[in-house]
Amino acid sequence: MADGMTTGRRATILIGLVLALVVSGSGVIRLAPPIPGVPPLVGREILWWGLAALILLYVLVVERRPLSSIGFRRPTWKTLAFGIGGAVLTLASVGLAVQFLIQRYHLTQNAEAMAQIVNLPLLYRVALVTRAAFAEEILFRGYGIERLQELTGSRIVAGLVTLAVFTYAHLSFWGPTQLLFAGGAGLMLTVLYLWRRDLGANILAHWLIDAAGLLFVAAPPHH
Repeated sequence: MADGMTTGRRATILIGLVLALVVSGSGVIRLAPPIPGVPPLVGREILWWGLAALILLYVLVVERRPLSSIGFRRPTWKTLAFGIGGAVLTLASVGLAVQFLIQRYHLTQNAEAMAQIVNLPLLYRVALVTRAAFAEEILFRGYGIERLQELTGSRIVAGLVTLAVFTYAHLSFWGPTQLLFAGGAGLMLTVLYLWRRDLGANILAHWLIDAAGLLFVAAPPHH
C-alpha cells in the first residue's frame, strides 16, 4: 500500500476499482437482463456508457477530484500525433505478430463472432467502436491505472493488473485466439498511457485500432 494513505481514501479507491475493473472485466454487463423495450445489443451499449459515466461522476462527486486525475487533459497536437502514431504502431506490430502466430501454429479464429459484428449496420459498428474507445480507456487505463498506482505505489503493478483484466474481459465474446490481439493491443495502449498520461491520445488510438478491424473489413465466410 502507498505510504500515508488514509483508510477512508483506500476504501474509496477500492470501491471505484470494483466498479471500473471488476464490473467491466467480469462479464456482468453481457449477462445483465435486457432493458425492457430496448434491443439487447443497444441495451448493453447503454450499460457500458452508464458505467463509464458513473466512474466520471464517482471521481468528481465522491472522490472530489478533477478528471485530470484520470488522464483527461486539454488536447494538443501531441494528443493527435501520439493517438495516430500509437494506433499505426499497434496495427503494424501486433497485427503482423498475431497473423504470424495464427499461421505458424494453425490457430482457429472466432469467425462467427467477427461475422456477428461486421454484419451489423455500419452506424451501429461506429457506435460500438466509439463506446469501446471511450468507456474502456476511462475504466481500464484512466481510472484503473491511476488508482491502482495510487493504491500500490507501483506503476508496473497498475499496468499489469489492468492489462490482465482488459484482456480477460474480451474472452467471453471473442474466444482465446483473439485474445492474442486484445492482449497485444492492450499492452500497447497501457504503455502509451503510462508514457503520456493523456487519455485523449489513448481514446483516439483505441478508436483507430478497433475501426481498422470492425469498420473496414468484410465479413468472413461462414463454414
